[in-house]
Amino acid sequence: MQPHCRRWLPVVLLLALGASFARVAAQPNPVKPGTGARIWVGRYQEFEDYLKNAELTNNTEKLPVGVTAPKKIELAPGGPVAAITWKPIQPGRYRGFWESYKNEIAAYEFDKLLHLDMVPPYVERRINGDLGAAAMWLEGVKSFKDLGGPPTAPPQLAYNWSVQLMKAKMYDNMIANTDPNLGNWLKDDEWNLMLIDHSRSFTTTKNLTHKMDHIARQLWTKMLALDEPALTKGLGTWLGKNEIRAMLQRRDRMKEEIAKLVAKDGEVAVFVDELK
Repeated sequence: MQPHCRRWLPVVLLLALGASFARVAAQPNPVKPGTGARIWVGRYQEFEDYLKNAELTNNTEKLPVGVTAPKKIELAPGGPVAAITWKPIQPGRYRGFWESYKNEIAAYEFDKLLHLDMVPPYVERRINGDLGAAAMWLEGVKSFKDLGGPPTAPPQLAYNWSVQLMKAKMYDNMIANTDPNLGNWLKDDEWNLMLIDHSRSFTTTKNLTHKMDHIARQLWTKMLALDEPALTKGLGTWLGKNEIRAMLQRRDRMKEEIAKLVAKDGEVAVFVDELK
C-alpha cells in the first residue's frame, strides 16, 4: 500500500475530474478494467481472516509520512498478502484532528455495505500488546501524488474512470473524509481507483467534503436504502450513534445538493450509469 501524505487533494482538481463527463461519455467502446490490484474482491472473509492471523516477520519499516507513525510489516511468505500496514492510532486528537484506527475499519466495512470495492481490507489486530488497524498492503499501485496529479485515462477507460471518481467523491461525502489528499487516492495499471487512510473520517460534521456535479446512479440508490439500523448493524462495532446519525444527516445534505443539480441541469444530465 502506498503511504499517505498530508497534502490536500484540491477541490478545484476534484471539480475538474467530473466536469467534462459529456465529453468522456462520447468516447468509443468504453470498457471496464479487470481486477488488477483489487485481488480481495469476492474473497473478503479469506483476506480478513488472513490479516488477523498471518504470521508476522521481523521485517518492519516505519513509513516516513504522517503524524501517527504507521508501519509496514512483512508477513511470512505463502499467503495472499505479502505485508500489512499497521496503524495503532488510539482514539484521540493529533495535531488538531480527531483520529482513530477504528475509523479505518469502519471505512472498509462501509465500502463493503455499498459494494464499492475501493477500500482494501482493514481488520482489528493486536500486535505487541497494542490494538490497531492492520490493512492489506497494496502492490502495483501509484498515488495521484506519485503521478503528479489526477491522471487522465485512455479513451476506452475514460467513462469507467470518471464513474469511479464520482463514486469516490460520494463515498467521501458520506463518511466525512477530512483528508482526501493526493497520496490517498491510488490507481493500478488497469485503471482501478483505490482509497486509503480514513483515520480522520466519521466526524459528526454535517458538511460535505466534495462538491458533486454528476451522480453515480446505482451507488446513490444503495446510499438511499441505508437507514440507522442497517448502519448500526454494519458499523456499530466501530462507530457510535452520533457518528452513524451524522452519516445520514450528510446524506440528507447530499439529497439537497443533488436536487439542485437536477433542477438546474435535468436528471438525464446529472445521473450516470455504471458499465455492466
